[in-house]
Amino acid sequence: MIAAPKTLFRVALAVPVLGLAALAGSPQIDAQVLSGHNSDAPVDYAADRIELQDRQDRVVLSGNVDVKQAELRLRAARTVVNFTNTGSMQIQRITASGGVVVTRPNETATGDVGIYDFNQRIITMTGNATIKRLNGDTLRGGRLVVDLNSGVSSASGGPGGRVSGTFSVPKQKGN
Repeated sequence: MIAAPKTLFRVALAVPVLGLAALAGSPQIDAQVLSGHNSDAPVDYAADRIELQDRQDRVVLSGNVDVKQAELRLRAARTVVNFTNTGSMQIQRITASGGVVVTRPNETATGDVGIYDFNQRIITMTGNATIKRLNGDTLRGGRLVVDLNSGVSSASGGPGGRVSGTFSVPKQKGN
């Protein structure tokens, strides 16, 4: 069953939040950057298939999922949006999987899975999670977590159980 455009519009408004949070800031992932995103901007979404599963309280977008809002873009093989429907739809959790790629003009975040828990306000990228900035800064780990409540972000468990990355050193004037 195809979801009504109005329902999908509300779902699609929430999907880009995952991507923005995954990209927030530099390799030091700054959750404060989220305040600069225009969450009121129109959302465009496309997928090979969109299915509303009322009994399971979820919407599944599958096959070449592509969601855009302002300068933010989320691409994945599949995105599941879990919600409660007590008169008005409330997003509970968004899970994007299958080559998750989130881009903004100067940053790209990738991972096998991206999860945004709306109740806890925690965003997690897992499986080969990487953030790359246009200037060459990178951060790699098995798991990247952004806590939107505290503004604390962390990376853990990359290849060999370690986190790795590269950052650029600004050139000194006069040297």
